[in-house]
Amino acid sequence: MKTHNNFDARYEFVGKAKTYSLIAIVIGLVAIAGGFAFGQTERTFANLLIMAYYFAAVCMCGIFFCAVQYAAQAGWSASMIRIPQAFGKVLPWAAGILILVVFAGLSITHHITNEEGKEVVAPYLYKIWGAAGVTDPHSENYNAVIAGKSGYMNKVFFLIRLVVFLGSYCIFGRLLAKYSEMEDDLGGMFYYKKSFNMSCLFLVIFGFTTPIYAFDTIMSLEAEWFSTMFGWYNFAAMWVSGLSVITLTLLRLKKIGYFEWVTEDHIHSLTKFIFGFSIFWTYVWFAQFLLIYYANLPEETVYFFKRWEPEFKPWFWINIVVNFLTPLLVLMSRDSKRVYGTVQVMCIILIIGHWLDYFMMVMPGTTGPTSSWLTEIGPIEIGTLIGFAGLFTFLAMTALSKAKSLAPKKHPFLQESLHLHI
Repeated sequence: MKTHNNFDARYEFVGKAKTYSLIAIVIGLVAIAGGFAFGQTERTFANLLIMAYYFAAVCMCGIFFCAVQYAAQAGWSASMIRIPQAFGKVLPWAAGILILVVFAGLSITHHITNEEGKEVVAPYLYKIWGAAGVTDPHSENYNAVIAGKSGYMNKVFFLIRLVVFLGSYCIFGRLLAKYSEMEDDLGGMFYYKKSFNMSCLFLVIFGFTTPIYAFDTIMSLEAEWFSTMFGWYNFAAMWVSGLSVITLTLLRLKKIGYFEWVTEDHIHSLTKFIFGFSIFWTYVWFAQFLLIYYANLPEETVYFFKRWEPEFKPWFWINIVVNFLTPLLVLMSRDSKRVYGTVQVMCIILIIGHWLDYFMMVMPGTTGPTSSWLTEIGPIEIGTLIGFAGLFTFLAMTALSKAKSLAPKKHPFLQESLHLHI
């Protein structure tokens, strides 16, 4: 087996990839500007939230992937660890954009008619708990349910939590990347042990905070409804979509001559994760519904009732078909996990599929239905998706190009990764 690889090679982010990413960013900016200019402010804010949240989720997955590998003392992934490390380095950008979108969505207000037919002043995002007077007993807009949550669900504490959670993830991502770079410079086990300890700490913090982060950022859009499964549902979506982006990036870079030491065994291992957690995502997706059904909680069915409106129902079923049935039928066999073309197509399908998943989490509780299910996804949605995809590509590949080498040359398990055979 070939083991004499050029580990000193650096990735050069030039050519078509860089050009296309910049074009995609421009398309996104045009779509966002057009949405605001043509009076689609609420819809544009909702799309910005979807994509800012998705952007942050993929970057967080990069850090989580690294931490899991270090904590498990896994060797198979050592030779490809630079890619998720690059994703983690981009998280400060993603976090900044998400915080900006949330702050603007909470701060900019407009007049709406609420579900009770009353005229209220509400922000473009989080209008149920952010509307004027909902916590004031003397206001005609008073909402006892929201007032009961006001100690936790208020703008200041909400933003503080968001900044603290994302800030702590950024710190851990930067430390893991720094330790890996120092390990390459100095060798030995000192920085690997530091990475192990830091990863264990991160996983504990991440495990406790990521459900709260999902509750705040997405579930509170419909603040009168709650689900104890929602945090893990979001975690599963983050993990599958992030793994798909990692795998797709690895395959594309390998195709143009980088990561020549990566084999079908590495791709097989990544695809097993994608397949397994697609099943887990489905389990949590269905369990969230099942808990409401068998506990006989009719007041909680409002979440699913909104998603069964004629304008959203087709997308509701397409979501489960794309994110469950497709990987189940295509990736179940061993051989399909080892065919680069099949895996690449499946990664693209799942990346788009989990964008639809986030779309279904956000849109029914913000803009609500429009005229037809076909018009629920239009130029604003597509353009914003393309723009953020271009932004992520530009930032992640720029971060990867700054790595001194594409493989951690002095990682203690590098040889195990190079000789992976399953």
